[in-house]
This record gives sequence, structure tokens and C-alpha cells, in this order.
Amino acid sequence: MMRNLLLIAAATVAFTAPESRGQWTPDNPGSENITVLGHQPLGGRMTVTDMELEQELNRPYAYVGRASILEEGPKGMDIIDLGDPSAPRVILRWRLENQDLLMNRGGMDVKYFKWEDRYYVVQSFEFGQGPGTDLGAIVFDVTGLPDPEAVAEVARIHIPEYPGGFHNIFIYKHSNGRPLLLTTVRTGQAHVYDLTEVVGGRIDESLIATIPLPDVPGRDQRNTSYHDLYAAYHPDTGEDRFYGGGTGGYYIWDITDLQNPQLRISLTSIRGVDWGHTFTPSPDGRYAVAEAEYQYAPLRIFDLKPALDGETSIIREPISAWTADWKNLVHNHEVRWPYVFVSGYLDGLQIFSLEDPHNPVTVGYYDTYTGPPTDEWISVINGAFGVDVRNADGLIAISDMTTGFWTFRMDGFEGWNGEHYGVPNISSVQNWDEEAQ
Repeated sequence: MMRNLLLIAAATVAFTAPESRGQWTPDNPGSENITVLGHQPLGGRMTVTDMELEQELNRPYAYVGRASILEEGPKGMDIIDLGDPSAPRVILRWRLENQDLLMNRGGMDVKYFKWEDRYYVVQSFEFGQGPGTDLGAIVFDVTGLPDPEAVAEVARIHIPEYPGGFHNIFIYKHSNGRPLLLTTVRTGQAHVYDLTEVVGGRIDESLIATIPLPDVPGRDQRNTSYHDLYAAYHPDTGEDRFYGGGTGGYYIWDITDLQNPQLRISLTSIRGVDWGHTFTPSPDGRYAVAEAEYQYAPLRIFDLKPALDGETSIIREPISAWTADWKNLVHNHEVRWPYVFVSGYLDGLQIFSLEDPHNPVTVGYYDTYTGPPTDEWISVINGAFGVDVRNADGLIAISDMTTGFWTFRMDGFEGWNGEHYGVPNISSVQNWDEEAQ
């Protein structure tokens, strides 16, 4: 199976990658259509994790998780002022107390939301052992930025019954109008928290629902979990859908009724995939980009139409695949249809187009990390970790595990609104000021 997968990945490169990694050098790190606007080193090798951009132009802030991946490093969050995108400036380095006692990992995923004209950031935490294993996330009020002293901790979400914290989170504005925090936990489900309860001081009432992970044959359900999460509203059916990658593959649930989630589609028994990572649909819900985080794995593109039309409930075969370099792997991606913006570890920022979903085409790239691989761990994991896009003006940002925070422009991409591309205006960006569906 692995040999066949390598042959598929190598064939994909022949059609999609503009040049091999051997041609990328510090003197020639990117394509001509990508402009580096700014770069802010954050310090430390493999201490930078995920990141999030605020979307309103009058709030030019980015949030970056900080953790200790291989060696001693900060555990917390950095806030960056992008008032001048060509000169990113750290205005707050927030750190958990008792840094010396905290074990491996730390601040992982980070997301923001708006509620009743106030702005909040949720920084997730993951500690596998030692103090802090029950800490899932901390919520901050960041309304007073750019004044760093105005940033205030609002609440901590603890999960003592599921030690290990939240590896990934997603914040979604449900059709009921509430901001929901979706989290991974180290058991066969995802948690759903009502963030209005959290910021209202009712933390004990905030866990309002769970989304199961379907039974995986041959696996103890107590040792299964989701790895990444996404949710979107689909106006054609009036459904809120949850997209989760994890043990066994990828799963799509109707979560319109949060107390009664319904499994809509499973992507399982896929050759070369026994664990799903990031899983993101197109704005209309027809296509999905699916990642399986292991060396040599391409991003797979699936057509969900047979399942959406009721012909089947299980999708097993991708219609295409993409990779920047068959020897490496991708960490995360953001879909702004037809573009997919990728944080590709050793391959840096990568951008490919799904204008023809059967034939993904690389349209831009910039390598943010040209240092050596990571000999102490999976050798191809270092470099670009998180990626985000500001829809209002097309600003692209990368958080690199070792080199820090980067901002970019791509020629011809001056912002994104789905309606300009003939699709619903739906992405990971939530419209906090729009009335509920």
C-alpha cells in the first residue's frame, strides 16, 4: 500500500509542482508572484505553533501560539500588531505561570471571536504530562488592543476528566447566532462550548454538546479522537455541518440540532489513510480538501456530490491529489475557493488552485524555512506550521515553527468574497456582525 501511495504522490508532483525542492535556495526561495511584506522572528527553535488573523482592517492583530515542541521554550501566546504589515511588531508576550514546571507542548491552536461588541481570543493548551494536563484553553478579552495592558484573562476551561488539553479548536457562529467553541479531546468525541456562557461567567454551563466519533473497526473507542475540526453553514439545505478528521478518516455531521447530531457522510477505508488531519470543504460543500499528516502524504481532493445526492453515505476515493514535494508533508491549509493556502512545513507557504478540482495547479510559493530537517523527531517536521488569510484585503500570513511570523501578498489576489467567485461567501472566517440565519 505504501509503495502504491508513493507512486501516486510522485506522479502528482509531475503535474502540479513547478520545480523541485532542490531548486529552492535562500537566494531563490519563492515564486515571482509572491511578495514578502514583513518578517518578525519570535525566537526559539520549534517554539511557534498556530496563528490567527483578525479580519477587520481597523483591528490589525495576529495571535500566535507558543509552545515547547522539542526543547525548552515559552508556553503561551504572542500578539502581533499588523498596522504596518511590512513591519509586524510584537506588542504582548503572554506566558503561563510556572513556566519551569510545565512539560512538553503548551499553547497550540488559537482563534478569535466577537460577541456584543467585544473581541475575545481563545488560546488552546496541550500538556501530555505534569502540571497543566487538565487545562484546555484560556479566553482573553482583547477589545482594548493595541494597549497590551488592556488584555485581560476572562476564563479558563479545564477538562480534568480528559487530561491532555485541546490539541485543536475551531470557533463557529452557529445558525442559532451563538459563537461555539469546538474542541478536540483525548477520547472518541469533540466538545462544543457555548462561548456566551464562558464570557458570561457561567463556565460550568458552557459545555452544551458533544459530537461523537463513529466506531472504527478494530479500535477501542477510548483510544480514538478527532484531530482537527471545521464547521460551516450551508444555505442550500439550511444545515450547520461539522467536518472532523481523526481516527479512521473524515466525518461530516449535521449539527443544526446540537443535541441530536446526525452523521451525514463518512470518508473511510481510504487507501493510505487511517488517520485524518485537517479537513476543509469548498464553500458550497461539494468538494473537500483532506490531509493525512505523515511523510509522503499528499493532500487529497474529494468530490462529495454522490453522498450529498443521497447515492451513498461513504466516500472512499479521491478525485485528485496535490503535493509540493513528495518527500515532505503538509501541516495545515485554508480554503479561499478556488485557492488553497498551505503551511507546508519544509515547503513553507504554498498556494494551489482547484479551479479544476481534478487537476490541482500550484500558483505560488515561498519557503519560510531553509534550515536543516528535525533529526530528533519526524525529520520533515519543521518550518511553516500555521496559515491564515485576511479576506478584506488578501493579506496572507504564516507562522513558522523556527523562523517566526511572516506576511505576504500574491499578485492579483486582493481579497476574497465567495460571491465574486460564484460560490457562497463561506470560509473559516465568521461574519460576527451578520444576523443569525
